Amino acid sequence: MRTIMQTPARQKGIVLFISLIVLVAMTLAGIAMTRSVDTGNVISGNVAFKQATLASADRGIQAAIAWLMAGNNSGNLVSDSPSNGYYSANASHTDWSQASIWDEAVEVPDATGNSPDAAGNKVFFMIHRLCQDPNSAPNENCAQASKNSTSAQGGDMAVGSQPMTPPPAIYYRVSVRVEGPRETLSVVQANIEIQ
Repeated sequence: MRTIMQTPARQKGIVLFISLIVLVAMTLAGIAMTRSVDTGNVISGNVAFKQATLASADRGIQAAIAWLMAGNNSGNLVSDSPSNGYYSANASHTDWSQASIWDEAVEVPDATGNSPDAAGNKVFFMIHRLCQDPNSAPNENCAQASKNSTSAQGGDMAVGSQPMTPPPAIYYRVSVRVEGPRETLSVVQANIEIQ
């Protein structure tokens, strides 16, 4: 008896072609997912650096307040003191991100005396007395508030308001710039009232 062998049908290669397409699609999906995760990590890192600069800004505000309190006790807040970052009149500029504005700012080291600190942040501060005229008496054309409790006396943040009796509290603006890693930059301002 004779067996007839059938020859296999000729392969067309369609399965190979489909598997190559699926393999390419899976590779592209893997690359896209890797890039997405990397982008998320970079964004998270940048947010962490920004938060660290904001936390370091507190150190600058505290140093400025300490300088203001020492100057208030010695009566040295009437005249400009650029070497200490103090100006007796309101700043005329408004773009605090410009580096040139901070040329005469005071750099604040960390608790161990290092600058930049362990996080890589450099902290600077400037103080502006909120007055129109530099080197003038504190009750002339300054933003001020009365500490008197009578209803006739009140606070007035307007520059150029009438002098108050007893001596008013004067307002100061503390501006802090923090330069951090990856070109992170934060500018924080606080208004301080001193009697």
